[in-house]
Amino acid sequence: MPGDSQLRAMIASQPAALSAVAGIDVSAHAERLRQARRIFIVGTGTSFHAAQLGAYLFRAGGLDAQAVTSSEFARWRPVPSDGDGAVVISHTGETAFARAACALISAAGAPLVTITGEQAAWAGAIETPTKERSETYTVSYTAALGVLALLAHALTCADTGPDELRGAAAAVEAVISAPGIAEIAVPTRALAFVGPGVWGITAREGALKARESAHILAEGFDAELLLHGAAVPYGSDDTLVAIAPEADPDGLTAALLTAARSEGLTTHQLAGGAFADTAASIFLAQIPATVRLQLLAAQLTEAKGTDPDHAITGAWAEPHLWAAGAPAA
Repeated sequence: MPGDSQLRAMIASQPAALSAVAGIDVSAHAERLRQARRIFIVGTGTSFHAAQLGAYLFRAGGLDAQAVTSSEFARWRPVPSDGDGAVVISHTGETAFARAACALISAAGAPLVTITGEQAAWAGAIETPTKERSETYTVSYTAALGVLALLAHALTCADTGPDELRGAAAAVEAVISAPGIAEIAVPTRALAFVGPGVWGITAREGALKARESAHILAEGFDAELLLHGAAVPYGSDDTLVAIAPEADPDGLTAALLTAARSEGLTTHQLAGGAFADTAASIFLAQIPATVRLQLLAAQLTEAKGTDPDHAITGAWAEPHLWAAGAPAA
């Protein structure tokens, strides 16, 4: 029945999960990272979006931090050198390239912090109190963002500590109660999300949720990248959703909405919510904004009648594909 998916249940679990994350003690893990002059934050797919937001927050606090995909880190970059450290994010602990990245960092003797769900059983990991029951991951993502917020608070004194994280949990609860997305319908052809700066990362995460759960051709962009060629194929059969256009200091996101309407697209805008103009508050604002897009994905899924809890099927689920890149036993 519509609304009875595990995806809906996982979305609804996020306020409690974030409040629980706020109680995690990350001090020992932060001390490990203090040994590093440069920090790589590593993840795959949804976890890479978390890594990008985490790197933004760490850099804002004065750290040398870079987000890198697990496969790039494990296969296409030099071996970690003296002074390097890493945070590896894997919701399940099973992601092949994330495991390979951990093995590489450990072999180099570099400081390593891992963030996983409670089922992963990675020794020494920061375990979030989450266990996904849907293949469209939601709660593990926002919980990982919560852990990154706590690490940034410990390392840089960012205003992303336990109290602020509980505030984000309350904002998520408010979004779940009143998401403000009822008018957004399944597009005839494609769905695009756009946002300024780091809101573009949340746009990409929202697009991934729509692809996985509703089987919709969806893409997410930073405003600049949408302008520079990516918008060309979109037309009257497509929908553009702008996230936090009011946060764009150049007004480009709002201008893109106007251009999209002139080209016949259906357009919508979702405000970023109340946030101060600081890196910490902008980072925390991504959490309720992401949950709004998760709810949109669920809404579109129910309209299309697809199964959001078994997203990876057919040839895409072949075990050899998911084992590629795993470290030797």
